[in-house]
Amino acid sequence: MHTLTHRTTALLLVFFVAAGLTLFGISNAVAAHPAAGQKPTIVLVHGAFADGASWNPVIERLQRRGFTAVAVANPLRGVASDAEALDARLAAIDGPVVLVGHSYGGAVISNVKARSPKVKALVYVAAFAPAEGEAAAQLAAKYPGSTLGETLAPVPLPDGSADLYIKPALFRQQFAADVPARQAALMASTQRPIRDAALNEASGTPSWASIPSWFLLAGADKNIPLRAQKFMADRAGSRATATVDGASHAVAVSRPNAVAELVLRAAG
Repeated sequence: MHTLTHRTTALLLVFFVAAGLTLFGISNAVAAHPAAGQKPTIVLVHGAFADGASWNPVIERLQRRGFTAVAVANPLRGVASDAEALDARLAAIDGPVVLVGHSYGGAVISNVKARSPKVKALVYVAAFAPAEGEAAAQLAAKYPGSTLGETLAPVPLPDGSADLYIKPALFRQQFAADVPARQAALMASTQRPIRDAALNEASGTPSWASIPSWFLLAGADKNIPLRAQKFMADRAGSRATATVDGASHAVAVSRPNAVAELVLRAAG
């Protein structure tokens, strides 16, 4: 009887040790691959004359679908330095990321260094997607239709460059024609300036050459002409391109459903 009891105890001990080792192996595998099956974090990068709050309507819709969304503060000082700031923010995020850029924010996500495997997709929203050596201002002028230059008010900086604002009285017609007047007035008052040198800074090797991209085109954009947006989408090999007819440059504010749906497609 005692012999049977000892044998049973020994067998149970072997079983539990084996089970423990198996669970330990599973635990280590999960720790080594924490992103498996994990929803990506949506990181949204605003452009010139806007701030993180411009993504609020899109973020609300993404959160309702169970996604974590982060609107980063884009310094708007220069393409390379702004991309470095974004890289630092991405380094603090665990798991996969979908990067979304609006306007000049598209140039910034095009220069991000955290290419793979963290960044799984790029989404351009009425945005610049420059090739190596191209600048945002160069792309905006590639086709007729941009009237931004006529609306800008420069503020000189000590280093000889200038901060650029859109004149408040012209902000709605230039940037947010399909946004309610009261809301557009608030956006004009809270706009963040971009340093003029940033719009003329040459881009580095583009992330869209190695990461899948999705593009949303604003059909009535007065900052980046529709033809320029389409040219960049086609060149980048866009997985899906959505054109929002009649949308202003502030399409994330005026048409958040369309923007959120494309981001969700990219997040897949």
